[in-house]
Amino acid sequence: MSSPLIDVHHHVVPAFYRAELETAGLLRPIPGVDYPRWDPAASRAMMDRLGINAAVLSVTEPGVHFTAGESARRLARRLNEYLAGLVADEPARFGAFAVLPLPDVDAALTELAYALDVLRLDGVGVLTNYRGTYVGDFSFEPLLAELDRREVPVLLHPARPPGRDQPTFGLPASVFEFPFDTTRAVANLLYSGALDRYPGLRLIVPHAGGTVPFLAGRLADAAVISPELAGRAPADPIGALRRLWFDTALSANPYTLPSLHALADPGRVLFGSDFPFMPYGYARDSHAALCHHHAGNPHLLERIRSGNAAALFPRLALVTTRS
Repeated sequence: MSSPLIDVHHHVVPAFYRAELETAGLLRPIPGVDYPRWDPAASRAMMDRLGINAAVLSVTEPGVHFTAGESARRLARRLNEYLAGLVADEPARFGAFAVLPLPDVDAALTELAYALDVLRLDGVGVLTNYRGTYVGDFSFEPLLAELDRREVPVLLHPARPPGRDQPTFGLPASVFEFPFDTTRAVANLLYSGALDRYPGLRLIVPHAGGTVPFLAGRLADAAVISPELAGRAPADPIGALRRLWFDTALSANPYTLPSLHALADPGRVLFGSDFPFMPYGYARDSHAALCHHHAGNPHLLERIRSGNAAALFPRLALVTTRS
């Protein structure tokens, strides 16, 4: 491919963060999934092999909410300064989503200002839920208002659902609970009215939106299913969902992409690899499948590969001029 490629779903696992997880007994915070060994060289090598010009880096589940108070604030700050260092070293190669010490909203607002105004990070990462409280909950209202005011890109990454009594069938939560928890979070944002109150929210919903595209009609019809919801229903549920951005991580297949494209605004679909949790070989094959699926629409493919991300992250638009 001659067009650039921007990866908006690319994780980091710094050694000091891995050590914190190990100390907390959480080296497997997602049961059944080993935290991969990672360093910046691993990302650079993967990007070079796949032809990724730039990646927006993020920290995944469990973020810093496995701890609390000053410990969570300190870890979030250390992660953000680490991310800022990677960006400063290679500003045309890396962007980064800030880590917030949620569910402490006041501390999160303080860290948000530092990460965006001082460190100049490119966006913010949040999880779908924090200890069972979802991001559309009224307690998060001050944060949503500030994210709306700043119109900053926000990666809404799935987390394990709060309940621990669901049957798993021996499968990791990330196989099916992550998409379901993404759907819970979006349904919460939709029917709490947050998507309408905060039209400046630039929410990126990973993994093609979980099950949101497939369930969009059902979500829109919730007030018909339960008339008690009539007072909470958005005036245009599908329109609200179409204001979301979506990435293609773990979703570049002939089953998911048609549903995604039936819902999503073509200008709001972004490429994502989910490296290093998904290895290079998977990312390579996933990108090939993405290209194959869109072979008849090269303009849309170019937008997914980089055009849409360049519009959302103007600083990274410079990668389009890289040789």
